[in-house]
Amino acid sequence: MLSAREHDVKIWSRSEEVAIGINRDHRNPRYLGDFELSLRIEATTDLGEALAGAELVIVAVPSHSLREVMTEAGPLIEPGAIVVSAVKGIEFETGLTMHGVLEDILDEEHHPRIVALSGPSFAREIANRQPTVVTLACREEAYAISVQATLSCPWFRCYTQSDIIGVEIAGALKNVIAIAIGMSDGLESGHNARAALMTRGLAEITRIGVARGAEPATFLGLAGMGDLLLTCTGDQSRNRRVGLGLAAGRPLDEIVAELGEVAEGIQTTRAACRLAARLGVDAPIANQVRAVIDGEKTPEEAGRWLMGRQLKSERERSHQ
Repeated sequence: MLSAREHDVKIWSRSEEVAIGINRDHRNPRYLGDFELSLRIEATTDLGEALAGAELVIVAVPSHSLREVMTEAGPLIEPGAIVVSAVKGIEFETGLTMHGVLEDILDEEHHPRIVALSGPSFAREIANRQPTVVTLACREEAYAISVQATLSCPWFRCYTQSDIIGVEIAGALKNVIAIAIGMSDGLESGHNARAALMTRGLAEITRIGVARGAEPATFLGLAGMGDLLLTCTGDQSRNRRVGLGLAAGRPLDEIVAELGEVAEGIQTTRAACRLAARLGVDAPIANQVRAVIDGEKTPEEAGRWLMGRQLKSERERSHQ
């Protein structure tokens, strides 16, 4: 919708039903179906057709599908195209962020033009033209500036920076903390507990990010603190709703089925715990969320464990 203000857009979908709905009715029958789409948007189930001649390729698939989809799409991307990832997650097997996965798949000529888009941004509010501010990160910041000029408008403001690792770590791991917040809120643990979890969660995200080579200041920006605040407190947050369901004692499969959309934090939690262990970084909140997701603990037990940990200084001298 943002791109179609001034450009022709081809959108790819696995679903023929979705593609037909967009082309015939100018609405997506599955997501945000109450918003009319621009006549400049054309849908297709053919990746080659979607990518032919595209100068800007925005990737917005679930993180667990990224490698599969982009392995097929990679050879079809135009040589000079900018690739923007709006995907948030960590690959379980490799510990790679989505930028790392894209570099692993795409030809080297594309690597300088991979941009990560992140920040506090519920899709419905963007579609409703409510003010939204995000960040675009690319190692070659000039490409982020190009995307900034394309997507920015009176209700959607983009900032740019070069710390793509920090932006992606922040964007992925805030979903883990949001599940923890949902569990805490579901147990009626109070506002003090919510504030503490968010603050210590940000510290945990920062430790992991810095260990991966990110800049600490990134985690105080839109992709870090900004997205964390939104995802942990907003009623539209899928990951927070997962936590609320777990606190109510509902089975994880039932919660996910009811959402009808991907809650990235579930898979990211397991990947984050594995990555933190590889890096030698302490990640108590993520580990307790994983224990609840995998049925090893109840939310109450996880909360008691966090409160009962060995006392320590708030100012950590290392990644621990």
